[in-house]
Amino acid sequence: MNENLNPELPENNLSEEVKKESVAEDINTTEVVANEPVIEDANPSEAVIEEPVAEAESTTEDVAEQSVAEEVKPTEDTTEEPVAEEVKEQSETPTEASSAKQPSLTKDEIIEKLKNLAAQAEVPPRAEVESLKQAFYKLRSAAVEAQKAEFIEAGNDVETFAPVPDPSEEVLKTFLNDIKEKRANQAAAEERLKEDNYNKKLQIIDNIKKLTESSDDFNKLYKEFKDLQQQWNDITLVPQSKEKDLWKSYQIYTEKFYDLIKINNEFRDYDFKKNLELKTAICESVEKLVDDTDSVSAFHQLQNFHQQWREIGPVARELREEIWTRFKNASTAINKNYQTHFESLKGREEENLAEKTAICETLKSIDYSVLTSFKEWDEKSKEVIELQAKWKTIGFVPKKVNNQIFEEFRALCDTFFEKKSEFFKGVRSEMDENLEKKRALAELAKELKDSTEWKSTADKLIAIQKEWKTIGPVPRKYSDAVWKEFVTACDYFFEQKKKNESSQKTEELENLAAKKEIIEKIKNVDLSLDPSELIAQVRELADEWHKIGFVPFKEKDKIYKEFHQAVDAHYDRLKVDKTERRFESFKSNMRDLSKQDNPKRALYKERDHLMHQYNKVKTDLQTYENNMNFLSISSKGASGLLKDVNSKIEGLKNEMELLIKKIEALDENLNELEK
Repeated sequence: MNENLNPELPENNLSEEVKKESVAEDINTTEVVANEPVIEDANPSEAVIEEPVAEAESTTEDVAEQSVAEEVKPTEDTTEEPVAEEVKEQSETPTEASSAKQPSLTKDEIIEKLKNLAAQAEVPPRAEVESLKQAFYKLRSAAVEAQKAEFIEAGNDVETFAPVPDPSEEVLKTFLNDIKEKRANQAAAEERLKEDNYNKKLQIIDNIKKLTESSDDFNKLYKEFKDLQQQWNDITLVPQSKEKDLWKSYQIYTEKFYDLIKINNEFRDYDFKKNLELKTAICESVEKLVDDTDSVSAFHQLQNFHQQWREIGPVARELREEIWTRFKNASTAINKNYQTHFESLKGREEENLAEKTAICETLKSIDYSVLTSFKEWDEKSKEVIELQAKWKTIGFVPKKVNNQIFEEFRALCDTFFEKKSEFFKGVRSEMDENLEKKRALAELAKELKDSTEWKSTADKLIAIQKEWKTIGPVPRKYSDAVWKEFVTACDYFFEQKKKNESSQKTEELENLAAKKEIIEKIKNVDLSLDPSELIAQVRELADEWHKIGFVPFKEKDKIYKEFHQAVDAHYDRLKVDKTERRFESFKSNMRDLSKQDNPKRALYKERDHLMHQYNKVKTDLQTYENNMNFLSISSKGASGLLKDVNSKIEGLKNEMELLIKKIEALDENLNELEK
């Protein structure tokens, strides 16, 4: 259960943390060097190969923007105490979205998330771990500032202040170290894999070299060569520093295999044909990307096509220039679109400046004289927070006015929250009353936390939780303590309730199996027994069946039906009195009532119902007996009517006897409960 309150931050500390972030965007453009293609299958992204290549140029644009953000939970006690409002704006690179911010979490929730991340098999994302870490130390910093403010407020020297150690910080560091170690192990494993792959590729190159020097049958050599090519393509990661030289060596001996050995023209032409088909398909795919509206996505897809191009063997020499030129031209067009995309971002800076200026004007127009209540300040705070959120969605402004417009925005936000803080300083008396109310609810919650009347207590706790939310703010220095006291009691009860329900489900399944076993025993009672012995055995099994506790609710009706069918089968065969059957059924229901959370109340309620029935039957019986005096045997049709009335009187007397037996059985159960 989470508190819908925002723990109060230190008073009078309204200076916001300002972060400047530089965003550098490397924009890669591909320029084509029109050299004679000596080695066909060069890497289009590397200039060291003699084939026409695409060289990447990078331009860096640094954009720094200061940002400001207010951290306010739109929950119950956001008005409890003057708080330092903080507004933060994260700059984003044009190609990468800003890392997702963690929602407002408590320290325990942050540690629980880190614990789960540390326990999972895969290495968690660095951004997520760093976000949780920053969120924790932000809460820790706020707590230290609160301690410091209280220390100074008590008249102590600030130089002697020392924050109270936070045990949860050591727990946090433990999980952070676990994640760090896991990440280091992953990196080491990846480096070992790269080194192993590197050695494997060296061996492949050596094997290709041996093929170029072999005089074996060409068909055999060609098959071995294709197998080595497949092995090469199957190996992916190698150390980056060795990748270029490795590729050059591989390309040299691959070309030697084709050019130095007098290979069979039919196989060579077939291989060239298949390579041409693959490279033509790549060209067609890249040409489609030229018209893609998402130039950033097209650029990244192009890099994948370049990698595929490198892995495909050569084509016929007379077609090499043509197919390469086609691929090169499409690549150049995509790179130009990529460059144009980021140049267009600069043109929006003036529009962004106009939007941010409008936000500042809105903040300037706030009329503080009409803000005279908590509700009005809360509503206006929401408007300001929305403006802060909108500010963060607006892109960059011209660099020359970036600091100026930001400082103006931050000053206006500071002014608003300073005035809000001043307003809250005048509500101490009301906060003290609220504190007493919340303490009373906390005490009530502690009294109820050990109750085992799960449903009624849960309803009471939910009710006082709702009442808690209606109570206004309390003094900052007591807010966390009274809330923790309250929520700890509530959480303890609901945890115990959950454990009980879990064990109850297991018990109910066991009860269901036991009842099914008894039903089978009832069905299989020896029919050759004397009727009295058979009935006694059935009743004994029925009593055993009734002693078993509850079964899963969805199985309740079904199992009851099976039980009564099994019992009634014997009663019908032996023609047992229906009244006796009804009494046995009542005893079954009475046992169920005795197992409820409040059995006495349930049994008394049933007794009242039976007494009402008894009085009604008694009244009906008196009516019929009185009517008997008015009937004359000599009157026409009196004989049949008398017979009918006598039959009803007899039935009512039997019903009264059954009701008396039920009431007596209830009284016995009530006496047992009161002992």
